[in-house]
Amino acid sequence: MSGIEAGRREAWRARYGEHAADLELAWNGVVAGLLAHRSVRAYRPDPLPPGTLETLVAAAQSAPSSSNLQTWSVVAVEDPQAKRRLSEVARGQRHVVEAPLVLVWLADLSRLASLGRAEDRPTEGLDYLETLIVGIVDAALAAQNATVALESLGLGSVYIGALRNDPEAVADILGLPPNVLAVFGHCVGHPDPEQPAAVKPRLAQGVVLHRGRYDPALARAAIAEYDAALRGFQAEQRMPGVGWIQAALERVRGPGSLSGRDRLHAALARRGFGLK
Repeated sequence: MSGIEAGRREAWRARYGEHAADLELAWNGVVAGLLAHRSVRAYRPDPLPPGTLETLVAAAQSAPSSSNLQTWSVVAVEDPQAKRRLSEVARGQRHVVEAPLVLVWLADLSRLASLGRAEDRPTEGLDYLETLIVGIVDAALAAQNATVALESLGLGSVYIGALRNDPEAVADILGLPPNVLAVFGHCVGHPDPEQPAAVKPRLAQGVVLHRGRYDPALARAAIAEYDAALRGFQAEQRMPGVGWIQAALERVRGPGSLSGRDRLHAALARRGFGLK
């Protein structure tokens, strides 16, 4: 077996577990890098090399944008006090403080609103949910491009959805105008080799891949197998062994399990979003 083939098999098993099907795959360095993605929550204190931030933003701006509206922005946060305040919103996640750079990705409708006022043109389309979805999708695509770029440079990152726990507090910390939503944070830095991150298994493709038409039947055996694989991963990483089924169902149990995000609709209305 060639070294490339061995690497492909190892990457596939890491992503899907020991019992993953042995398939013929299209394979190259880009695919290998994508399958090797892991969430990094421990960083060296070293600052990022000069030009890194600008490189990541260039990669982000190379992502697709719906109708080329470019309805996203990003705030680069390096100030320790600001990172501590963001960490408080995220319920004390220490990596928000420890990472040398925290990017906060924004769905930004304010730019078009300002342009409309300057040009004396109507912008009522900004008041509809569709346009906010466009901004959120644009921000997510941009951020993922940045993630692929930073990992190719030997850096690591982790997304922080918990900034949506209190979007108004985040807006205050970052000075966001109305019609701007912090979609998520993004810790970036050099991974700490003393606390290495591992590739987290994912659901089998048979659970998420539908061919031609959606199949509503639950692949219970595959989900149970994944639950066991994730428990094994959690044990290796010294994490609570709750598996996937218990954790996922607890997360959608009700408004009390949403960490304050059940109030997001009201917060968005106060932030100027129409949401028609």
